[in-house]
Order: sequence, then C-alpha cells, then structure tokens
Amino acid sequence: MPSSRTGRPPVQGSSRRPAVPGPRRDSPVQRLYSRARKAWDRPLTAYYLILGGSVLITVLGLVMVYSASQVTALQMSLPGSYFFRKQLLAAVIGGVLLFVASRMPVKLHRALAYPMLAGAVFLMVLVQVPGIGKTVNGNQNWIALGGSFQIQPSEFGKLALVLWGADLIARKQEKKLLTEWKHMLVPLVPVTFLLLGLIMLGGDMGTTIILTAVLFGLLWLAGAPTRLFAMVLQIAALLAFVAIKTSPNRMARLSCIGATEPKTGVADCWQAVHGIYALASGGLFGSGLGASVEKWGQLPEAHTDFIFAVTGEELGLAGTLSVLALFAALGYAGIRVAGRTEDPFVRYAAGGVTTWIMAQAVINIGAVLGLLPIAGVPLPLFSYGGSALLPTMFAIGLLIAFARDEPAARAALAMRHPRFGRKRAGGPGSGRKPRRWNTMRRRAPKARSSGER
Repeated sequence: MPSSRTGRPPVQGSSRRPAVPGPRRDSPVQRLYSRARKAWDRPLTAYYLILGGSVLITVLGLVMVYSASQVTALQMSLPGSYFFRKQLLAAVIGGVLLFVASRMPVKLHRALAYPMLAGAVFLMVLVQVPGIGKTVNGNQNWIALGGSFQIQPSEFGKLALVLWGADLIARKQEKKLLTEWKHMLVPLVPVTFLLLGLIMLGGDMGTTIILTAVLFGLLWLAGAPTRLFAMVLQIAALLAFVAIKTSPNRMARLSCIGATEPKTGVADCWQAVHGIYALASGGLFGSGLGASVEKWGQLPEAHTDFIFAVTGEELGLAGTLSVLALFAALGYAGIRVAGRTEDPFVRYAAGGVTTWIMAQAVINIGAVLGLLPIAGVPLPLFSYGGSALLPTMFAIGLLIAFARDEPAARAALAMRHPRFGRKRAGGPGSGRKPRRWNTMRRRAPKARSSGER
C-alpha cells in the first residue's frame, strides 16, 4: 500500500450510502382522480345517482315546462301556469309512486307483472273502441277521463312489458330453458308484437320503436344468440319499412332529417328546422330563462316533444349538456345495478328500464338535433305529459329499490340510518358498564360481497 509523506497510510474516503427514495407524491390531478374513483366505487353510488339524477331532471323539467308552455296556454285562452300546474300534480303523484316502488320488495314487483300486462292490453283495446278512444295530433291512442284529463295506455305498456318480460325470462332461466330458441322467443316476442299491433292501430310509431328497443334489450340480456337476434331484427326492420312506406306522413318526417330550411309540399320540415333555429340561437349560456323567441308560435309542441330545443335556446349549450350529463349518469347507474346483481329478475328489469329511458331520450334528442326523424315521443321525466311521467317515475322507483337491495348497499344504509333513543346496556344502578349509543360511527356487520371491483 503506498504511503504518504508522513509515513501514514492514506485516509480512504468514506463511501456514501445511496439515497433512499422518499415516498412518491402524486400530483393533485392523480389524487383527485383516485378520490373520485373511490367515491365512484362506493356501494351507494348507483343509489344516489338514480335518486339525485331523476329528481334533478324532473325539477328542471318542471321549470322548462313552465317557461315553454306559457305562450301556448295564453293562445288557448288559459292561465299561463295551466300546463305547469298539471305537470306539477303529475310529478307529485309520480313522486308517491316512486316512493312506493322503491320500498316494495322484489317479490311484489314480480307479482304485479301479469296484472299490469293484462291491464295495459285491456286499456289499449279500449282506445280503439269508438266513443272511448280519443285522437290527438292524428294518433288515436288516448282515453279521455273527463275534463282536461286523459291517459295514454301505451305509456303504461312500456312498464308492463319490462316487468312481465323480466319475470318471464327469469323464470325460464331458473328452469334452465333459455338454451332452446323456442323458449327464448315464445311467448315474449308474440306478446310484444301484440302490444306493437295495438299501438300501431292508433298510428303511434314512436312508442312502437321504444317497445321494440325494450324487446331487443331483454333478448340481449338473456343471451340470445346472434342468429336469433338477427332474425328478430330483420322481422322488425321489415315491419317498420312497410309502416313507413305506406304512410306519407312518416315518409315526410324521414325526409326532414338534416333539414336546415323549411320546404314546400307535404314535407315542410317546419318543426325540425325551427328546433335547429332554437338551439343555434342559444349560444353558450342561452338567452335567459323565459326569453325564448321560438316558443312564440314558431316552434310547435314547444313544451312536449321539442322542450329540449327551448332548453337550448334559454339555457344554451351549458344547459343542454347538463341535461345530457344527468341522463348519462342515470343510464350508467342503471347498467351498474343490472351488472352487479345476482337476481335474474333484477338484472332483466333494471336492464329493461334503462333501455327504455335511454332509447326514448336518444330518439327525442336526436329528432330535435335533426339526426333522427321526428317520432313524437317526449323526453323522459322532462317533457310535459302526465301519462308519460307516471310510469317513468314508477320505473325509477324500481331502479332505486334494486340499488338498495344490494348487500353492500343495505349495510351502508343501515349505518346511515341508526335507531336513536335505545341504549344497548343497563342504566345507572346496574352492575354492567353502560355501552355507547347506536350512532353513525358504529360499524355495520360484515355483509356478503356485492361483486364490486
């Protein structure tokens, strides 16, 4: 070893320890994403999305019905709040139905399937009886109840088909009969075609499309093979082609897709074009609530089928995107309930209700945007019409009941709704140490996994 000038061995430099990396710090965006994902995966997420989304859509719909219907009411020599008061009454009744449906057990929902289907068919037959059925806008699909009140039985037929179809397929799955194509189709397809025939007798093409979408949704959830699915789709497409080809009115509506200017002749496209005008004049934040110009006689059915156009004119792009976001959240929650349950009936019923509401929303909004033909269907929970609002709110109650029925959701709800006023141990004077009260911090007993990831 070489020595230094002093004769001492050189001092070797002490080796440094490698720096220990500290804990990794996530960026604020990553932390926010992580928190949002944890909140999204909570057991009660679907419950709150369905309840909150449906309430917000209904309340915003009431506001827009009041704004869009004032001019129409005054033109009919009625008070300006006439349609709003009727819609508010229907919303209150629908709220009661929603609460009752959300508290009903699944067995009772299944028990209502056949009586509800029989009642819907009976009312649809009454529509075609002269003197009982009433014609509105060229379609005979209403029954007058006296005064200004009337019902549209085909709206209740949607709910009846969902409940009955879900119960039927669930029973066949329990008996392991869905492997045979005849059990997959019979009697689901014939009964659905019966409902479609009764509706088409009144000329309501829009409701027919929605019921067809519900049928395909149930078949898809039941695992129908591609060939069977394609066969039913071809039959439905052929019947739709015949129905459209034989009706000049439907052909005219089909030719108005993408129209930007009114035309002359049968296909004047007045409603479609002025719906586009209303959306275009709204801008980013709209002209202000109640300040719509198109509702002053230019836009037909401003408070029913084309209320989304008035929303775009008064609340702008921000308002329309908010409505779309609420429907997207409602659809996601319905799919989540259907995908995480172990009960076949709950899966089919939740999927059927979600298909119904989403298909109807897409058809209505697509017609307002000029992407689809005008089918004459209201925007669910939003447009004016008690006959459409009541069964839809009952269906929302179904989704809420199914979301509450998950084991993890039941445990979470038990923690959030404790029973106050009861002590778990003896009072003073007893030899036992008093225990704490049942509070929200008390952990719920372990529940069976709900399949969440």
